[in-house]
Amino acid sequence: MARIAVQEAPFDLAAEHAALSDGRTDVGAVASFVGLCRADDGLSAMVLEHYPAMTGRALEKIVAEAEARWPLTGCTVIHRVGRLEPGAPIVLVLTASSHRAAALESCAFLIDWLKTRAPFWKREEFAAGGARWVEARAGDDAAADRW
Repeated sequence: MARIAVQEAPFDLAAEHAALSDGRTDVGAVASFVGLCRADDGLSAMVLEHYPAMTGRALEKIVAEAEARWPLTGCTVIHRVGRLEPGAPIVLVLTASSHRAAALESCAFLIDWLKTRAPFWKREEFAAGGARWVEARAGDDAAADRW
């Protein structure tokens, strides 16, 4: 069973990991990815926007695809929205499986597909003033296409 959340509040990695795996005998591996806001080019903040219904459906489809491809015993995807400063966690992906390969591969798949197929709009704000919308990157598309 997957847990999917889109929220402004920070997440607690340890609590999410425990919720996914503690007391379970069918979990042999948990893979994790935490994406953080970087301070590239004088970035002072990243603002993430979304349409809740559209985003929720897209995340459900992405997670369902991972569950269909790998024998997962659990999955957590949490994506933050709102104004995030450098160093703040943006996204959490946890995948649990009986075996490490499935956990690792599905985690990589999820983050690649979240980066390219989840409908979030990102605006960068800079310390020197000004802002810009983040454009899609060919490297991200290539990473997602390998799946």
